[in-house]
Amino acid sequence: MDNFIVSARKYRPTTFNSVVGQEHITSTLKNAIKTGQIAQSFLFCGPRGVGKTTCARIFAKALNCQHLTADFEPCNECDSCRAFNESASFNVYELDAASNNSVEDIRSLVEQVRIAPQGAKYKVYVIDEVHMLSPSAFNAFLKTLEEPPAYAKFILATTEKHKIIPTILSRCQVYDFKRINDNDIIRHLQYVAKSENVEADEEALRVIAAKADGALRDALSIFDQIVSFSGGNITYKQTIENLNVLDVDNYFKMVNFLLGDDPSAALLLFDEILSNGFEAQHFISGLAKHFRNLLVAQNPSTVKLMEASDSIKEQYSMQARNVDKTLLLRALELSNECDFNYKTSNNKRLSVELCLMKINANHVFMKHRAAAATKVRQSRE
Repeated sequence: MDNFIVSARKYRPTTFNSVVGQEHITSTLKNAIKTGQIAQSFLFCGPRGVGKTTCARIFAKALNCQHLTADFEPCNECDSCRAFNESASFNVYELDAASNNSVEDIRSLVEQVRIAPQGAKYKVYVIDEVHMLSPSAFNAFLKTLEEPPAYAKFILATTEKHKIIPTILSRCQVYDFKRINDNDIIRHLQYVAKSENVEADEEALRVIAAKADGALRDALSIFDQIVSFSGGNITYKQTIENLNVLDVDNYFKMVNFLLGDDPSAALLLFDEILSNGFEAQHFISGLAKHFRNLLVAQNPSTVKLMEASDSIKEQYSMQARNVDKTLLLRALELSNECDFNYKTSNNKRLSVELCLMKINANHVFMKHRAAAATKVRQSRE
């Protein structure tokens, strides 16, 4: 049996152009190489799984590449690139600060900095999870970071920028990585699925992207999980079943019941959702998001703010046409308030049911008020 390689490693970018969703970072790094204005130290910060360490490795490889492409990408063919790809480079040193965070570890690194690069222009040090260094280790690192040899370059990566002491920050060029949006994740998952001969529904990939919450590595890990579950044919139904995600159709039904004078059906649907093993807070937070999407769908110019497929956007637009904007605002306020107070409630199910009844009561009140206003207007005519 062949050794299985997870998608996050197999499809890890090896060039700046293949990095997903961080064009503002990769273009700046390429321009720095192009102009030769390369700082002594860099700090890559942002959420997990968005490409910080990947960009650090590509940048480190590009700095010593002997035959950069016309687009200032590493060639992957010269001696330096081949040594890096085979993890045999003596000029790129990676340190995991999560497990090497003592003063002794940093002193060892400082000793290595004094040794000039072998057959290359730079010696590059990539320090991952740098926020894990102890205060004394940070202090031991300061002087070297401030006045390193001209051939030494430091690339620090962290998910918690606020834990980096100001004296370190002031010595680095800071690059803020952003969460990767769902559409970029979906396009990359479609590429991976095609490469792996896997059939995947766009709706299923959208669920995976939403579950990953902006982290491409998480999305690829979930993708591998679903492929194992589905046997190479990823469908929407299998995906929500495996990830325990509540189908959006439940929210469309719930709104129809609440705004269609059928509160009993709404309570029965909520009971069915709980019986299927979903958390009540998961439901109410999803309902609040549904009301938000309905508000967005009422104006054609803001429909693009929804992260959903075209068919789902059309469903939102159709339902939004039949709902008053004031009622939607009140429903959103009530559901968001219920979500906020959920953890402190002694009777959590009752708090959600009460929220649903309040939304229905607001609908009934506004309906009667509109009918009364119509009667008054007709009597005057």
